[in-house]
Amino acid sequence: MKEIILVKNGELALKGLNRSSFEDILIKNMKRRLNDLGKFEFTKSQSTIMVDPIDDDIDLDDAVDVVSRVFGIAALSRACVCEKDFEDIKTTALNYLSEELEDAKTFKVEAKRSDKKFPMKSPEICRELGGFLLSKFHNLSVDVHNPDIIVTVEVRDKYAFVRGNNIKGAGGMPTGTSGRAGILISGGIDSPVAAYMMAKRGIELCAIHFASPPYTSEFAEMKVMELLKKVARYSGVITTYVVPFTKIQEAIRDLCPEEYFTIIMRRIMMMISEKLAVHQNCYALITGESVGQVASQTMYALACTDCAVNMPVFRPCIGMDKEEIISISRKIDTFQTSIQPYEDCCTVFTPKHPKTKPHLDDVIKAEANIENLEELMNEAIQNVKKVIIK
Repeated sequence: MKEIILVKNGELALKGLNRSSFEDILIKNMKRRLNDLGKFEFTKSQSTIMVDPIDDDIDLDDAVDVVSRVFGIAALSRACVCEKDFEDIKTTALNYLSEELEDAKTFKVEAKRSDKKFPMKSPEICRELGGFLLSKFHNLSVDVHNPDIIVTVEVRDKYAFVRGNNIKGAGGMPTGTSGRAGILISGGIDSPVAAYMMAKRGIELCAIHFASPPYTSEFAEMKVMELLKKVARYSGVITTYVVPFTKIQEAIRDLCPEEYFTIIMRRIMMMISEKLAVHQNCYALITGESVGQVASQTMYALACTDCAVNMPVFRPCIGMDKEEIISISRKIDTFQTSIQPYEDCCTVFTPKHPKTKPHLDDVIKAEANIENLEELMNEAIQNVKKVIIK
């Protein structure tokens, strides 16, 4: 039996005359992600993309696992190819879906007849195939409203396909259809979730991580790279910059009022990130901040942070509580990595009594104590380490 993967578009179906270009990007993303598994052929047909394995030794389980994490796909399913002959359709359904049908209690049959020359109409296919399966599986009964398994027959131009239940896709928009943005990534729970959520809206990610050795260890950096690898399973390749931040943090500690340490650090991180993002053709920055979660994430502090850059700043977690963010982190398998006890530079020199309602003029005045700030930022940018995460 020859198996293929049928991919169902989600939001792309609403793109009108631009739909084809979105589908082309989706196919390009699937090709790139499946490349390590072997060769596949991709065929567009209405709102479905057929993914046909060319190499005989391809593990379709692995292929389905990869495709299920590609953004832009609402649902997918494994399907068996058969001839456009009803006897062959019956035999294929019996053999291909036998395990699922034996385990189920209820089922229904759906038919989609794209080839109108096929002699049987859709209701007739459903009736005849349903009766045939009932005669073979005595454990089954028909439930058209909430069946355990839906047996679907699709009759197309060259072949027919038989498949069982759909597998839920990652949803969203194909990565790369909404431009590029820089994600400020730490080792915490929030920023990987923010990265995932914006990639789901079609944004290609460029990551910026700040390291402050010896205050932060190499294990903290390794932790961030592991988090990015987990996000990259959904987003695809992430170009990552590791910025040496020790001198700047020491300057903040030595020259700025303690209550402004965190807000000034955040502003400088944003300034450096903007410079790197422009170099990478990014048009926005992304952070994992949530209103009121910590002192630097009050509405007043966030306003001061935003004033440091000219780019838009996206905060997809802004209205979530911690439990909602943790729920997504568990879903994308970043939670257990995020809670490993390796601190990032955001926890270095944390003030005892941070300013929760800072005024921008006071922040800028305190920041001006670092007279060589521009020089320090340029030095940090010149010494970044570039890592490609796949």
